[in-house]
Amino acid sequence: MKKNWIFLALFLSIVLVVPGFAQKAPSGGGAPPAGIGPSGAAREPLSPYKPNDFWDGDDPNLAHLIAHPFATKAYVQRLVGPIRDRINELDELTSENKKMIRDVDARAQQGIQLVSEKISLAEQHAKDAADAANKAQLAQTAATQAVTRVSTEEQVVGNLDRYKGSADAEIRFRVGQTVLSKTAKDALDEMAAPLKGQRNYIIEVRGFSPGHGQAAIASSQTMADSVVRYLVLNHHIPLYRIYVLSMGSAPLAGADGKMAKPISGGRVEINLLKNDLVGSVQH
Repeated sequence: MKKNWIFLALFLSIVLVVPGFAQKAPSGGGAPPAGIGPSGAAREPLSPYKPNDFWDGDDPNLAHLIAHPFATKAYVQRLVGPIRDRINELDELTSENKKMIRDVDARAQQGIQLVSEKISLAEQHAKDAADAANKAQLAQTAATQAVTRVSTEEQVVGNLDRYKGSADAEIRFRVGQTVLSKTAKDALDEMAAPLKGQRNYIIEVRGFSPGHGQAAIASSQTMADSVVRYLVLNHHIPLYRIYVLSMGSAPLAGADGKMAKPISGGRVEINLLKNDLVGSVQH
């Protein structure tokens, strides 16, 4: 019986001493570092677990006395709860950081897109400006050419009536004759031959005939027509370059311009008028 009490006392001593060592925190673990909460405020590090007494909040009874050295659910909750809270905070902080990273990336992409659009718009504006400058240069060149052309045409128009006598000839006819003689044809050939391929000239043909009234005019017209016919058919002088005037029996002016004398016999005066100013401007 005495031995039984000794074993019971020894068992109680062991039960009282072992839980004290089992519930102490490891010496080398140390306190976990401080953290930052989801709001950005610094968090205090987790404090090491320090039991209040042997029972550590359990009711002092035989059941707790026997089960105390073992890790009960409440005991584990007390130790793991703060760590789980910090893990949850870390998850929230990680989620917020991911959201911030996504927001920054989205803003960066928007900025890159905006810069790209601005660059494209600037390049388009530069291209439009270059096209406008080219068109303006072309318009300026066309305007300069138009002004030059108008100036040239004005000069040509201004010189249209500046014809000067270049050569003249006189064809004489016998009374009642309208056919050209060989001498008359030679004179017309000498005048018309150099005109081949030339421009800016006109030929003035004036017929004179003795007589009175319409008979004299008709006779002078017939003689002038024979000269015109020869120039057109034999020398291909354009008809629009020949101007015919039937003078009839109009008297000729004297040498001094005051005396007038009647004509004797039929004759045709041919005057070649050239405008060298128009030809030089056109070339």
